[in-house]
Parts: sequence; structure tokens; C-alpha cells
Amino acid sequence: MPAGQGWMLPFLELDGPSQMALDRWLLEQSVTSGTKSPVLRFYGWKGPWLSLGRHQVATPPHWQALADAGVIKLVRRPSGGGAVLHSGGLTYALIWPDAHRQRREAYRQTSTWLIDSFKSLGHTLEPGRSAATARLQNCFAGASAADLVDREAHKRIGSAQYWLHGHLLQHGEIVLQPPADLWETLFDSTPPAPLEALTQQELITALTQTLQNRWPEVHWHGQTLGDDAWQQVKSASGNYRLA
Repeated sequence: MPAGQGWMLPFLELDGPSQMALDRWLLEQSVTSGTKSPVLRFYGWKGPWLSLGRHQVATPPHWQALADAGVIKLVRRPSGGGAVLHSGGLTYALIWPDAHRQRREAYRQTSTWLIDSFKSLGHTLEPGRSAATARLQNCFAGASAADLVDREAHKRIGSAQYWLHGHLLQHGEIVLQPPADLWETLFDSTPPAPLEALTQQELITALTQTLQNRWPEVHWHGQTLGDDAWQQVKSASGNYRLA
């Protein structure tokens, strides 16, 4: 990352459309302002949400049935990839104005940050080895080099990108304590093993510290949004609501 300022937003737990609208708004602000300052935030979700990738069209009928029954809520992500269950995990969003223009290299650099963070907590992760494909309905059904798996080959972090005029928004979901029954109902598969001994706050602390160590040329500062910004986010949130 280039030398300069970086901004970290406080942890927020919001509904899915608000989270997605906020990430897209931050990306758009990065583009329109012409800033080179990266923005990072970690967040949670109010209730279980299933986010669908930007270009994900066909979905199993039982997902909509579960949404109609109030078991889950559906939201559209600005980023690509397959469906992600947001429950019992930690989501990150990185807005990177000066990211490497080659998609794989940008993934590699962020993966190194994530790997080092987990290593500091005593957990080993490595890039997945499956071929990347846009056909997977479930993001965690496969693990490409953009994703990270643990020693048991369980996919622990799934990441997806969205580029706007050379500025990158990268989303990532870190699975900590997935709800097994809901996961199996949605995806007809077993979820990654829970990381019982790792708290969300411990992980945020490690991710933040490792980021600062890895890119010491960036001076990170806390940032909050004003009322005008929140009004814009609120107005745009309906663009991402599916059910």
C-alpha cells in the first residue's frame, strides 16, 4: 500500500442491505474524491443473512422458502462469488484505491495479511487449490487461491472483489462458529468446524495489529460517518434488499 493515511471504521452490527450499501458508498467516495487512502472495517449482521454474489441469478427454491418463512433474510452483495451465510462469523470490507491491477496479486497480498493474522493466534491457513468458478451457488463449496483453508482443508475465509474505476472493494467472510443446522439446511453440507476458543474481538485485534505491522507506511486512524453520509447509505440500502 502507498504511504499515507488509512481509515478504520468502528465495528457495526446492521441489517444486510445497510451493510452492503455502506460498503458501496465507501467505494464510491473513494473514487469520487480521488483519494489513495484505504478504508477497512469489520462488522456483524443482525440475524442470519444469506448474501448472494453480484452476478448470482439462479438460486435453489428452498432458499426463497426459508426467507419467506423468516428463517433467513436475503441480500445482494456488490461483490461477486457465490452465496455466503452470515451468522456466527466476522465480515471484513477493504476499500483499496491503489490495489494491484492484477486480481490474483491483489488477492495474494490480502491473503498474506489474513494468514499472518491467524498465525499470530496459533492457527494455520493456506490458499485453496480448487479452480475458480462462478458456477458455485455456495461460496464455501470450493476454495480457490483467493480463499483460505485450514489444516483440515476446511474453507475458513471466502473473499470476493468488486472493482470500480481501478478502486477495489474486497469482501471477506471469516467463519468462526457457524450454525450447523441452518448451514446444512441451506447448503446440504457440513459447515467448517467451529473455532470455539477464538473470540470475535481477539480476531479483530489480531487482524488490525497485523495490518499495521505489514504496511507500516500507512498510518491508520479511526473514522465515523456523519448524518449526511448515513442518510445516503439509508437511501441506497433498498438496492440490495432481496427479501
